[in-house]
Amino acid sequence: MPIVRDLSELPDGARGGAIAIGNFDGVHLGHLRIVRRLLERARELNGPAIVFTFDPHPVRILRPEECPPPLTWTKRKAELLARHGVNKIVAYPTDEQLLGLSAQEFFEKIVRGALDAKAMVEGPNFYFGHNREGTIDVLRKFTSAAGISLDVVEPYSLDGQLVSSSLIRQLVAEGDVARAAQLLSAPYRIRGMVTHGAGRGAKLGFPTANLEAVDTLLPQAGVYAGRAWVNGAECPAAISLGPNPTFGEGHLKVEVHLIDHEETLYGLPLEVEFLERLRGIEKFADQESLVKQLQLDIARAREIGA
Repeated sequence: MPIVRDLSELPDGARGGAIAIGNFDGVHLGHLRIVRRLLERARELNGPAIVFTFDPHPVRILRPEECPPPLTWTKRKAELLARHGVNKIVAYPTDEQLLGLSAQEFFEKIVRGALDAKAMVEGPNFYFGHNREGTIDVLRKFTSAAGISLDVVEPYSLDGQLVSSSLIRQLVAEGDVARAAQLLSAPYRIRGMVTHGAGRGAKLGFPTANLEAVDTLLPQAGVYAGRAWVNGAECPAAISLGPNPTFGEGHLKVEVHLIDHEETLYGLPLEVEFLERLRGIEKFADQESLVKQLQLDIARAREIGA
């Protein structure tokens, strides 16, 4: 789905429908509850279902030292939302001008003007406008006066836990990618570019793609079972994330072994999903011990990622 970044380029067919505004980081089960209601309202209006999000997150501009690493990049976010029926994604460039708009100005310029919204769907903790002055109560007054319907969707809980981007970020940081996947609309995924490494994996019989320029949150150091995508092709993968103490390397690396895959990957973008954490990073007494463990890791990763 093409992502709209300039509201002047929004097609007429993307106006006059139902909209949801927010960051939608991770596109988790709570977001999907909002999306389901959004689709219902759009069908009632016979109009489009639009998600309006921000790129980058406003906190990255306002308080960059407090901005957590994101769970998804914009294109991935759009793919996930489209998969669940959203018709158009607006990824509005966040700048000082946008952040300076009062709640009333934001509502008139974006909601009524550019999007010509007939319905809005939000969570109870939605804020908008300069200094977050626009609360749900403020939005309710604005929409009522403008003849726009407003649905406030309650947060989603699973097994007694309130599903949120913050919780998922915590789970990923702790390495609990299996639990994170239960709360997300798809397993946790990162992306990066494949670069040349030391070549030790190939010498051991397990070539790896060294991933750099990852722009989302990295899970806790460890060995993971996952899946990888190269040029649209999918295959199971074993992922090592962290230092390599067996060879005296202390810096963090992301190394991906694509199981039963022979293609040269240098210089290509690679996307990797994390399905399950297999173990922590270990220092092995010798190369033979390391190879035996890698064989076990890959066998398990093949089983999980198949």
